[in-house]
Amino acid sequence: MAEIRNYTLNFGPQHPSAHGVLRLVLEMDGETIERADPHIGLLHRGTEKLAESKPYNQSIGYMDRLDYVSMMCNEHGYVLALEKLLEVTPPLRAQYIRVMFDEITRILNHLLWLGAHALDIGAMTVFLYAFREREDLLDCYEAVSGARMHATYYRPGGVYRDLPDRMPHYETSKWHNAADVKRLNRNRQGSLLDFIEDFTQRFPKYVDEYETLLTDNRIWKQRTVGIGVVSPERALQLGFTGPMIRGSGFAWDLRKKQPYEVYAEMDFDIPVGVNGDCYDRYLVRVEEMRQSNRIIKQCVDWLRKNPGPVMVDDHKIVPPDRATMKRDMESLIHHFKLFTEGYTIPAGEAYAAVEHPKGEFGVYLISDGANKPYRLKIRAPGFAHMAALDEMARGHMLADVVAIIGTQDIVFGEVDR
Repeated sequence: MAEIRNYTLNFGPQHPSAHGVLRLVLEMDGETIERADPHIGLLHRGTEKLAESKPYNQSIGYMDRLDYVSMMCNEHGYVLALEKLLEVTPPLRAQYIRVMFDEITRILNHLLWLGAHALDIGAMTVFLYAFREREDLLDCYEAVSGARMHATYYRPGGVYRDLPDRMPHYETSKWHNAADVKRLNRNRQGSLLDFIEDFTQRFPKYVDEYETLLTDNRIWKQRTVGIGVVSPERALQLGFTGPMIRGSGFAWDLRKKQPYEVYAEMDFDIPVGVNGDCYDRYLVRVEEMRQSNRIIKQCVDWLRKNPGPVMVDDHKIVPPDRATMKRDMESLIHHFKLFTEGYTIPAGEAYAAVEHPKGEFGVYLISDGANKPYRLKIRAPGFAHMAALDEMARGHMLADVVAIIGTQDIVFGEVDR
C-alpha cells in the first residue's frame, strides 16, 4: 500500500522569505500545496487606534511606519485626506515636490522588492545592485527631512520645507580615503535637484543591468513563468490593485484614472502584463521604475524653473517660521496652540487614495470637529493581496510559495497595521 504523504507545515515566521512576521500553515500532499492559510497580525501595532488619541499632525509619523519601504507615499494618502476635510490646496511647487518624492519612493520600493524577490528565489547579485541605487535615493530623503526612512516630510498644506541648495558631502574617515571621498562627492557639488537629475541620467543604465541579470535568465524564467497566475476577472474580484492587477492585464492606475496633485500634467505610460503570472508582474514593476524615472525628470525640470512657496500661508494649520514667532505675539500664540493642541478639522468624512508602489493606499478619515480623528481606517493594498495567497499557491510546489510571496511585494507593517 502506498504511503500517505500529507503534511501540515509551518512556513515562517522564522523562514527568511516570510519577512519575519508571516506564519503560513501549509497543508501539503507530498510537495504540492493543497491549502495555504496565512496567519497575520504578528506586527499589529494598533496604528488606527493610536491615531484616535493624537492631534492630526502627530500621526503623520505613524504613516511612515506602515509600509516601511514606501514611506512618503503612505504620508501622502493621509495628508490628502486631511486636506480634503480642511478644503486646503497646497501650492503648486509643493505638489510637484510631492509627486517627485512619490516617484522616488516608488523606485525605492521596487528596488527593494526586486532585490528581495530575486534573493528569495536564489539570485544573489541583484540584491547588491539594487541596494547600490537605493543608497542615493535615501540620501535624497535625508537631504529634505533629516531621516533616511521615516521622513514625516508631507504636511497638510504642503511639505515641511523647500528643497535644499546643497547636498551633504562625504568626509574622509577610516572607511573612505581621500580618493574615495572625491569620487563619492563628484555628483554632490550642486543642489538636491542637480543630484536627482544626475541620478535620473544614470538610472536607466542600472535598470538595463538588472534586466541583463534576470529578464532572459533561464532559471529566473523557470521559477516565475506560469507561477501564481491570476486571470483579469479574478484579480478584479479579489480586490487587487497596483502592479498585481496591472500584471493581469488591467491598465488601472490611480495616477491616470483619478489624477491627484499634478499627475494629470505628467507624461508617462502604464505598463500592463498579459499572462498574470509572476514573470509578468516582474516586467510590470521593472517598467514602472523606468516610467517613474521619466516623471522625476519632468518634476526636476519644472521645479528648476518655478521657485515659490511650498506651504499654504494659513497659520491656523501651519506654524509660522521661528523668526516671526519670536518677534510677533500673534505668531507666538499660533505656534503655541498648534504645538500643544493642534488644529481642529470640521466634522465630516473623507476618503483619499494614492497610487502607492504596492497598489491603492487609501485613508478613510472621520472627524467629529475635534483636534484628533474620530476614526481612521487605512486601506492597505497588501491586505487584499495576502488574502489571495491561498488561491495563488494552490496546486504549486513548496518552492513556488516563496516566488508567490515575493511577487505580491508584501510588507506586513501595512497588512497588520
